[in-house]
Amino acid sequence: MPLPFSFMRLKISNIRIPVSAHPNVKNEVCRKFRIDGQDIEDFRILRQAIDARKKPRVLYDYQVEVVVPDRYSHLLDNPDIVACEPAAAMEYGQWTDEHRPIIVGFGPAGMFAALYLARCHARPIILERGERIEDRKRSLNQFLYNKELNPNSNVQFGEGGAGTFSDGKLNTNVHSPYNRFVLEEFHKHGACEDVLYMQNPHVGTDYLEQVVRNIRLEIESLGGEFHFSTTFTDFTKEGDLLHVECHNGKRFTTRHLLLGLGHSARDTIRRLHQRGLPMEAKSFSMGVRIEHQQRRINRMQYGEAAKILPPASYKGVVHLHDRGVYTFCMCPGGTVMASTSEPNSIVTNGMSERSRDKANANSALLVSVHPEDFYQESPLDGLAYQERYERAAFEVAGDYRAPGNLVGEFLQDQIAQRYRSVKPSYPHGVVFCDLRRCLPDYVVDALREAIPLMDRKLRGFADPDAVMTGVETRSSSPVRILRGEDYQCNIAGIYPMGEGAGYAGGIVSAAIDGLKTAMAALQRQTGK
Repeated sequence: MPLPFSFMRLKISNIRIPVSAHPNVKNEVCRKFRIDGQDIEDFRILRQAIDARKKPRVLYDYQVEVVVPDRYSHLLDNPDIVACEPAAAMEYGQWTDEHRPIIVGFGPAGMFAALYLARCHARPIILERGERIEDRKRSLNQFLYNKELNPNSNVQFGEGGAGTFSDGKLNTNVHSPYNRFVLEEFHKHGACEDVLYMQNPHVGTDYLEQVVRNIRLEIESLGGEFHFSTTFTDFTKEGDLLHVECHNGKRFTTRHLLLGLGHSARDTIRRLHQRGLPMEAKSFSMGVRIEHQQRRINRMQYGEAAKILPPASYKGVVHLHDRGVYTFCMCPGGTVMASTSEPNSIVTNGMSERSRDKANANSALLVSVHPEDFYQESPLDGLAYQERYERAAFEVAGDYRAPGNLVGEFLQDQIAQRYRSVKPSYPHGVVFCDLRRCLPDYVVDALREAIPLMDRKLRGFADPDAVMTGVETRSSSPVRILRGEDYQCNIAGIYPMGEGAGYAGGIVSAAIDGLKTAMAALQRQTGK
């Protein structure tokens, strides 16, 4: 917003307050920097983190933005205070092409591409192989409770993409000017306000359902057109036109085809490879979900302060020789999900609701997999490599129960016989086994070496009762569909984007990639 005359905007960092103080942050800023509260024209929290490095003294660490009169300019002498400008507003151009853009997939990349183009009056057409969220939930429940899998509508496919049934984490390692825009859109469409400033913001699966529905409704209100249960299967090129074909006979014509396929659309990726889109094998990761009692994680991270703080998360990384072992998508107070999209295979993932109030914490515990581990003759070999171990995991039990072990026995190269203090949350049950039956030897060896090393920093991570549930294979795509700086591949008008195309690794990064791809499509059709 424009500032009143003789006012300035300040960013203030390192506002540290004991968590036991139940702080009023604005009052603390006024007290610490001797600002009259009535002089503050605008105030907002930019970031809230918890610093538990020096237990038992656990602190909130805030960064805020304030607008105050120029007479407070002396505050700029403080190294924790800098002058700043408000974030620039998003600009929307005007779509002029008579042919509407077509977006394949309505995960984070597809959602934000469609939202941007809808606001540019492009009236995008969205093709999603899965169902709208209401129907998708029913299909998912059929699998979770009755083991009846819908291969086109499940945890991986459907409105909102794979991220809908996750913790909805909005943290990212991508440093982009569009980070704030993505967070604000999630808040605008139904996420709680704290996603705007928490160090590790999360929406929660229960709120994500509302968010993706509201984004769809806005797109529809602007003329966007959705085709659910519609799988993109092929295209033909005629001049500068692309004729798009779907499994149910629907056909569309466009000059701009944006592919937000998701990392599990293996059939579509294989078809695109046959049609000549250039691809390369890329690194990905494989491993398990590890579950601990949430109360133990809280105590591990916060000590006595755990009694007054929300459920704790953690992050662990170990570098072994030429491989990394790391935690990913950590879900406090959550559930290990049955996340396969293909019959007779096992895939795990994690989710939690907004409250994060379940008994267990779970996280992916992953080992890096390099192209030289699987590449033989095709850039798609990583897809077959994933499939091999997902099917092997199913064969361990002969049904949708998941293979697993307890950490104590796993570290001793033994197989557990019963659960102890941690009860697995995987909905179909866990069968104890030697995890070498469903993971590569180098992955099992790396996990066995890394868990005690992680325990040195995360005391309790190697809890012998913790449950390891396999297999986690789809943290990212093993394939990258190559594109140029204009976001198009070798066929003009086709734009690979998001996680499935190998350009993102989470909700926010995928959303940003979809947004930037849509901007590139708009720029191409306007010629600017």
